[in-house]
Amino acid sequence: MSTWTGQPSIKGSTETMRMLLLTCVSVGITFTWGVEMTYCTPYLLSLGLTKGQTSLVWVAGPLSGLIVQPIIGVVADESTLKWGRRRPIIAVGSVIVACSLLALGFTKEIVASFVTDKEAARTATIVVAVFSLYATDFAINGVMSCSRSLVVDTLPIHKQQTGASWTSRMGSLGHIIGYALGAVDLIGLFGTKLGDTQFKQLTVIAAMGIMLCAAITCWAVSERVLVSVREDPRRDQARFKVVRQIWSTLLTLPPRIRGICHAVFWAWIAWFPFLVYSSTWVGEIYFRNDLPEGARETKDALGDMGRIGSTALTIYSTVTFISAWIMPTLIRTPDEDSFTHRPPASIARWVEMFNKVKPDLLTAWIISHIVFACAMFLTPFASSIRSATFIVAFCGIPWSFAQWAPSTFLGIEVNKLSGASHPAVDGANGTASYRRLSDGSSIEMRDLRRPDHRDPESGAVGSTGELSGVYFGIMNIFTTLPQFIATFMSTIVFSILEPGKSPELATDAHPSEHSDTKGPNAIAVCMFIGAISAVAAAWATTKLKHL
Repeated sequence: MSTWTGQPSIKGSTETMRMLLLTCVSVGITFTWGVEMTYCTPYLLSLGLTKGQTSLVWVAGPLSGLIVQPIIGVVADESTLKWGRRRPIIAVGSVIVACSLLALGFTKEIVASFVTDKEAARTATIVVAVFSLYATDFAINGVMSCSRSLVVDTLPIHKQQTGASWTSRMGSLGHIIGYALGAVDLIGLFGTKLGDTQFKQLTVIAAMGIMLCAAITCWAVSERVLVSVREDPRRDQARFKVVRQIWSTLLTLPPRIRGICHAVFWAWIAWFPFLVYSSTWVGEIYFRNDLPEGARETKDALGDMGRIGSTALTIYSTVTFISAWIMPTLIRTPDEDSFTHRPPASIARWVEMFNKVKPDLLTAWIISHIVFACAMFLTPFASSIRSATFIVAFCGIPWSFAQWAPSTFLGIEVNKLSGASHPAVDGANGTASYRRLSDGSSIEMRDLRRPDHRDPESGAVGSTGELSGVYFGIMNIFTTLPQFIATFMSTIVFSILEPGKSPELATDAHPSEHSDTKGPNAIAVCMFIGAISAVAAAWATTKLKHL
């Protein structure tokens, strides 16, 4: 067996404060993603890339997820650093993200200091921008992987749904902040102290944000320290033990975890075009259909399109944030299967009636796939900024479930595999032994004072979350592979419908190089195709009811 020292703990005097501190890093992660999703596509288009070329650049996201998250997960699972398994990677990864963001924002200035030839500088700017985007994606995936595993490691099995919902809430808050700042005229607000363009200032703020949020979580959470890893013949025989462990675990996934991964796979084929291109889509709808003729000349087309897209995504993120708070109260939790709430007598009858029809999380997840599919089927028919904004905002509800449900179900299954139990899972005589983090907190942690983490009466193994890194890494494989499929699909659609450069952003290009915008919007077609995959995701999620 693996041996450990110390006990996990979270600073703070209330459960709410502990959850805030534990998941604070999610604010910085989604803030960074928000800046990328809103501005990087139009930024690359403004450098002269076509939509097809830009879609190939966005392979960075799935590629980094496919490579980084599983490997980081396994490496972190076996880390014996005295600071813990997850926090050191979160800290180092956040520094790399911050540096890469600054390089992305100030690419032209960096290149200009080394290259003087105009044509060579243009090519070098594209290369440095793409490299910086890749570095940001690779580093942020490592931070995200360890932050999710940190929640699993720290909370007991019956708190996994709460932890996942708090991660979703904090992630939504990060999106709201990021998109809201993107919608504000930062030059008019701050002047040119942080940069002379909207995009530069956003990268500076995002760099500071990820550093601050990661520092708060690393300060607030104390991890158990892994002293030695349990013997595993597969590790000793494997020349490339990380890859071998991932592959062997992938081939022997428990049926329910495999079912969760299949549902995530189909869902992400649908979600990827929306997440990457929705901001640009809203901006293009405005520029092509709603922009007055006399207002077409602009000094900062990138900033204008980014602000328009950010406004729509701010509303979307607000809907997601509200949903992340309200929806958990409307969904039946595992705790409700183990005890009965006693509401005040005046409303008891109404509460009992609602509880009879209150759906569980799995049913709600299925419905969210269907809702998202319906929204994506409508995208080719949006002809104004109002209709496009409404569609984007409406997707905030299913996105809250897409962030919340998979992590919840996987966290529960991983803790079951670790030997954890709870009355909500194993019946009234659950075998697990829990302790409270403090007298004033309702967060309970398993008693980890014994070296083997076993309950003294039942002998049940404690909830160590020992393999949370590798299992979350594997789920991320099922998140990233469909992104390659979606990218390939988008490249084909763009090459057929809009093969030239952006007429709104690539203002330096000759008009003959611009795409014809009279036909259907290529981004809307990509999202329409994704709707079919969302229907498949609903079907795959339904199968979990029988596993």
